[in-house]
Amino acid sequence: MRRLPSLLVFLILTLAAGWAASLSLPDAWYAGLQKPAFNPPNWVFPPVWSVLYVLMAFSAWRVWKRDGLSAAIVLWVVQLVFNAAWMWLFFGLHRPEMALADIVILLVLIVMLTGVFWRRDRLAGVMLMPYVIWVAYAALLNYALWQLNPAA
Repeated sequence: MRRLPSLLVFLILTLAAGWAASLSLPDAWYAGLQKPAFNPPNWVFPPVWSVLYVLMAFSAWRVWKRDGLSAAIVLWVVQLVFNAAWMWLFFGLHRPEMALADIVILLVLIVMLTGVFWRRDRLAGVMLMPYVIWVAYAALLNYALWQLNPAA
């Protein structure tokens, strides 16, 4: 199971997290928020996240092939939970301040995960770097949205 079937398991896990997150999508509340100048159009998010989820799956699979179930894989699962929770907090509950706390924790977890994966498999660590960059950007965007819309 350490070959192709296990890769499918990691792909299914990441895509399931993406699906769970997508249950809370931008709505009229979000459309009414004041946006910062660096806010991308909504159509940018699905393709970016699709690529990031695939990279996350391949990265975890490479580490799993090498080490099996390890603390690194548990950390990967934990960050996946925080990843999925963000959209529910932001778009579902309309709580940008709670979403900001979540995404800051997520960013810390991803940076830790990138370091752990890097030490086990360089390519696995490299594959997480776009994820780190995107979530850092998303955290900045989340903060700006919260600051521009204090009553939201």
